[in-house]
Amino acid sequence: MIEYQNSLFPRSTIAKPAIAVEDAIQVVDLFAGPGGLGEGFSSSGKGKHFDIIVSAEMDPVARRTLRLRAYYRLLKREFPDGLQDYYRYCNGEAEEPSSSPETATFWNRAELEARQITLGSEEGDKELNGLIQDRLNKEGRPWVLIGGPPCQAYSIVGRARNQAKQDYVAENDHRHFLYKDYLRIIKDYCPTVFVMENVKGILSSKVGGKGIFSQILQDLVDPSMALDGVEGGQKYKICSLVSEDAFNFSDSIESVKPKSFIIEAEKYGIPQARHRVILLGIALDEDGKVPEHELLKRVSPVSVQQAIGELPKLRSKLSRRTDCQEEWYRTVADEVDDLLHYARLESGKMIAPLQDTKRALFDAPRSSGSQRVPKEKGQGLTGVPSLDAWYDDPAIKYWISHDARSHMRSDLRRYAFASTFAAHNKSSPKGHEQFSLPGLAPAHKNWESGKFSDRFRVQLAEFPATTITSHISKDGHYFIHYDPAQCRSLTVREAARLQTFPDNYYFEGNRTQQYHQVGNAVPPLLANKIAEIVYDVVCQRVFQCQHDANELLV
Repeated sequence: MIEYQNSLFPRSTIAKPAIAVEDAIQVVDLFAGPGGLGEGFSSSGKGKHFDIIVSAEMDPVARRTLRLRAYYRLLKREFPDGLQDYYRYCNGEAEEPSSSPETATFWNRAELEARQITLGSEEGDKELNGLIQDRLNKEGRPWVLIGGPPCQAYSIVGRARNQAKQDYVAENDHRHFLYKDYLRIIKDYCPTVFVMENVKGILSSKVGGKGIFSQILQDLVDPSMALDGVEGGQKYKICSLVSEDAFNFSDSIESVKPKSFIIEAEKYGIPQARHRVILLGIALDEDGKVPEHELLKRVSPVSVQQAIGELPKLRSKLSRRTDCQEEWYRTVADEVDDLLHYARLESGKMIAPLQDTKRALFDAPRSSGSQRVPKEKGQGLTGVPSLDAWYDDPAIKYWISHDARSHMRSDLRRYAFASTFAAHNKSSPKGHEQFSLPGLAPAHKNWESGKFSDRFRVQLAEFPATTITSHISKDGHYFIHYDPAQCRSLTVREAARLQTFPDNYYFEGNRTQQYHQVGNAVPPLLANKIAEIVYDVVCQRVFQCQHDANELLV
């Protein structure tokens, strides 16, 4: 059995009890959301590489999702027979996740792991400190910190909203400094590795005329100096996961190439063009060195159609009127007929595509997903074996959260046109020039200004999706399904698939809350690939420590 000592401890303490490398590496997950990062780490090595001891999230509904997933992991690892209770809940056969005395203990343990904590508050910080001190094994055992501080202050959309506010002062917006709560945990508890995620808008965000990203990098490499002005604390090297670029405490900040820290998820097997800044922080050893790490490996892109094309087809629901198949068909067909009328008057190129859509409506799906949609054998396959293995769980009897939204008649007209246009042109229509037929322009005073040219966006079948954001919780205009015959926006399950959540991942809350959770998450499959890199780094550190210990004994 291989044993190790944590290299963060001085060599003089090397006689401390050793821990077997087979033991799972402990993880603390901050600003956890619904658990995208945590899912990736906890599933690494078939669930044996990492063990989440605390996940902290302030949103109560997302925290319920976290607890449910923690319960699933505990059962899968320690009491597989008890998983029937989890599946009964997912399949709508039980009102509570734990319906037997045997699983109650695991449900209670999940409560201890997934915590509703507001970081930065006195009460929240006190609770988190207590949990870490109580649950973190400090006897020479490496551990990992993961998380993504809230991004509203850094995102381009968020900054635009802030600038529109009278008397807004960036220096007074506490959200710019939430990363310091993450930094404090690094300083106080010295993780062996940390992974920090945020929007790419952080690269251009400024506070007081200074770039916030540069400040964050300088703080992360030397947390003790950043927070307390104290020399001699644990230092870190901040590495890119997609290039050889890195930042060390002795480097000049001017030498940094900020864009080298951006991960373009679609290049690594995620069916979504999600571009995020992800930092890999590795603790320096006594010689100021860190283990080498692998980079994420590029793979062939996965399209929207591969990810969601084999899910059961659904028609949209009707808003503000009786919702039934006949009424839906009549409504959508009338809108397509009217569009055809104007297309003929303009002798436009849309005549044939709209005629194809009209014919497709005869075979449109009858279900809107209002009731649970049964999952049939072989359904939902992507054609990518590794991805199918990631998504599929035969124990799930129904497609969870695969339920179409209701749309107003005016939006059904726009969705039918936009998806027809996209199917014909392999691009989503933009602005008033391409939404040129009567009845397509929304009641928006700036519609023709060019500022809202992608107000209605189709997720193209042949390409990875655009970024799934929390805006999907507000309306489906940016997330129109590519199939004109379905004439709708994406369901929660389709959005979750584009984010690479497994099909057995259950999101608590109402549909709006579920959309919000999905849009705010890190793609779990991407997190899983990062976790494999982190595991290798920790193992290298372990082996180096054991080597150093053996040399001292000699």
